[in-house]
Amino acid sequence: MRVMGLDVGSKTVGVAVSDPFGWTAQGIETIQINEAKEQYGFERLEELIRQFEVEKMVIGLPKNMNGTIGPRAEASIVYADMVKEKFNLPIIYQDERLTTAQAERMLIEEGNTSRKKRKKVIDKLAAVMILQNYLDSIAAK
Repeated sequence: MRVMGLDVGSKTVGVAVSDPFGWTAQGIETIQINEAKEQYGFERLEELIRQFEVEKMVIGLPKNMNGTIGPRAEASIVYADMVKEKFNLPIIYQDERLTTAQAERMLIEEGNTSRKKRKKVIDKLAAVMILQNYLDSIAAK
């Protein structure tokens, strides 16, 4: 069973998928979307779901630092609801506070200092971190 992880933003969706055993997360790609124009990238997402035989989705929930749900988290929930309705897959929310900041720090530390290069991969890396955190949490149980 493969699990897909998504880092949902207003312009991009970072995509990661687990290995068949559900142990590790690998970054797949970043899908360009336009939330304002209601363009959500569902055609490409459907292709990836079929290609990787995804059976469950983990969607990052960017809570505020005090644990409350703000506008960005609300937008992620709306996106998740559309994904659930369109693809009929179970949705798990994973707290993603600071994952994008962690991803950027990792890229800077490994020497990928070009802001332009970081921007191309940061959402995919954040999706990997969201999915890996989820996989680690279920493995620990």
